[in-house]
Amino acid sequence: MGSGPGPTVACATGRSQKGEVGILPRVMATRSRAKASAGARKGKAGRRAPIRTKSGTGVPLLPIVVGSILAVAVIALIGAIVYYGRPQPGPPSVAGVPCDHLEHSQTHYHAALQIVYGGAVHNIPDNIGINTDSAGNVSCYYWLHVHPANKNVIHIESPKNDTFTLGQFFDVWSAWSTAHNLGAQKLDTTHVSTIAVQPDQKLVVYIDLGDGKGAQVFTGDPRTIQLKSHEVITIEITPPEVTPPPTFTFEAGL
Repeated sequence: MGSGPGPTVACATGRSQKGEVGILPRVMATRSRAKASAGARKGKAGRRAPIRTKSGTGVPLLPIVVGSILAVAVIALIGAIVYYGRPQPGPPSVAGVPCDHLEHSQTHYHAALQIVYGGAVHNIPDNIGINTDSAGNVSCYYWLHVHPANKNVIHIESPKNDTFTLGQFFDVWSAWSTAHNLGAQKLDTTHVSTIAVQPDQKLVVYIDLGDGKGAQVFTGDPRTIQLKSHEVITIEITPPEVTPPPTFTFEAGL
């Protein structure tokens, strides 16, 4: 029995004498799996986490609010300047004749009016149809008006080619006169301005168109007389009757 073969001893190669796999390959396989697992963990750990965007825009709200308030304030200020700085509306039209802040030049001509009473010419008032403010500044001009520099001359100034009558001028005169506490101004069979025609008096009306024919008697309603360039209208309250009526000469430039 003592001479039989002894126990099997593993060789350095890791195989037994019978060719079985020894301990060393198992150890190496375990190490390889550990390294692989560690590498996998390292790869996962080396990845950067995705950047998440914030839900808001990130723009501060205070400057936007302040800017909006300032913009509204500026717009309101500009609106107030435009509103209160605009020309104020003038008085209502009289007999279809407006009162504008500026004189017009599209239609601009002149006619003369003479009122003869007691055998003498009575000048019509200056500034008929010219409204002024409390400081004396002109606030508006009716399209039919009288300048102080041109006695008894009616200025016809409008932005369009309208025609106007002596009756319209008297209506403007009456409105202007009433506003200045000077009384109503009439033109009818019994009144010329503030002059009342008495039963023993009568009206005689002349028109001189400047055509070389001289003053011609007009027998119709004087309110219907159309105002024309360089026309001279004379209204006489007679007696006494002045025949022919007084002459009238337009100043240079009219």
